[in-house]
Amino acid sequence: MKNYNSPHNMKASSRIGLIALILVSVLIGCSGYRYAKMPALSFDDIDYGYVTKKTKGEIPISYIETGTGTKTLLLVHGLASNAGFWRYTIPELAKKYQVIAIDLPGYGKSNKGDHSYSMDFYATQINEFLEQKNLDKVVFVGHSMGGQIGLTFALKYPDKLEKLVLAAPAGVESFKPGEAKWLRNVFRIDEITASGEEIIRANLNRNFYRWDDKYEWMVEERIRMAKNQEMPAFAHAVIQSVGAMLDGPTTNKLDQIKVESLIIYGENDGLIPNPFLHPGFTADVFAKAKETMPDVRLVEIPKCGHLLQIEKPQIFSQHIIDFVK
Repeated sequence: MKNYNSPHNMKASSRIGLIALILVSVLIGCSGYRYAKMPALSFDDIDYGYVTKKTKGEIPISYIETGTGTKTLLLVHGLASNAGFWRYTIPELAKKYQVIAIDLPGYGKSNKGDHSYSMDFYATQINEFLEQKNLDKVVFVGHSMGGQIGLTFALKYPDKLEKLVLAAPAGVESFKPGEAKWLRNVFRIDEITASGEEIIRANLNRNFYRWDDKYEWMVEERIRMAKNQEMPAFAHAVIQSVGAMLDGPTTNKLDQIKVESLIIYGENDGLIPNPFLHPGFTADVFAKAKETMPDVRLVEIPKCGHLLQIEKPQIFSQHIIDFVK
């Protein structure tokens, strides 16, 4: 039997670790700690580029509302993000439609409490939001985790949807019990709250086909948020959301989605399929949805990663406009 703790193997591991560290440093451009001395950023003070409002009630939801039109597009962000992640997409969509981008409970400027953060919880909260806004039908546009919430919403409240847009959605790729257990263990509160600048930038980099310095606002936002007293509550919401996606799978319910749907994804999505558990091609994941969902069309955006609404906003917006028309 091999001794993996032998001096030889330990030296080899050290060399591999050093090489990995050097590679990471090269990939992120040895950027240093440019935001380390900046003051804490209150979640309520995050600049989305738009004025935000808040609903009343037990769980206030923050939202952006702009544009006019006979149709309403409801934009729902993904894991660990907020309504500001739609900032490059909103302007084009708002030329033709009323656009509302929400902060899910636990995220951004919305209420952070001891909630279940299940997929069903989010669907219920969105329905209550629509009722407060007197909106009978919307085009639901969900990114990543927001896509799985959209699938859950479509199953629970089909009459509230005019159409469903799933942008690089979670909830299509399936995970075995052992894989789900591994995924749960990957996310810990201390790692979310204490990640260094290089790690944050490297993690964000995985969401893109090609990183651009104009995305630095995401790094600054995350670094400064981590200094805020609300950060542990946000980290809790993120961890609970990961568990919720695994506990509320929609993969085996895709054939029950009756609303006309669009799945739009980046050709070079580095997160779907999960690169550690299911190496392969993003197109293969969503081809299975095409075979299962009764009324769905697929659109692939070339040279684009997971955050397609940020990396290719014009192309992304136009595909949505064409679909809604």
